[in-house]
Amino acid sequence: MDAQQLDTLRHALGIGADGTKPAFRNHFVTGEGSEDHAVCMVLVDRGLMTRRTGSALSGGDDIFSVTAEGRLAAAGTWVKQPRSKQRYADWLHEDGVESFGEWLRARRYKLNEETRNG
Repeated sequence: MDAQQLDTLRHALGIGADGTKPAFRNHFVTGEGSEDHAVCMVLVDRGLMTRRTGSALSGGDDIFSVTAEGRLAAAGTWVKQPRSKQRYADWLHEDGVESFGEWLRARRYKLNEETRNG
């Protein structure tokens, strides 16, 4: 699977470019003649998406959905982030007002305390 196909699957599922967010949708709307439509048709041929003919609701454009196999393909190609990037991502998800450096020091202190107290 090439990068554009993987990106299309992940976009249809809403799991982010790196594939780490929880899926919150399962559709991709695009019309014939577009580059995205051609990519989706390749994914349909591979059994990773299904195609429904467009309606008034979709402006006449086709509606593609990711199959169970497509979900596995989108998730299975996820590469674990290096520890440094994962720590930074964890800090971004925190509600605190501390800087990244302060957060790292507090986390290191907390881990040392847990290790000492067993």
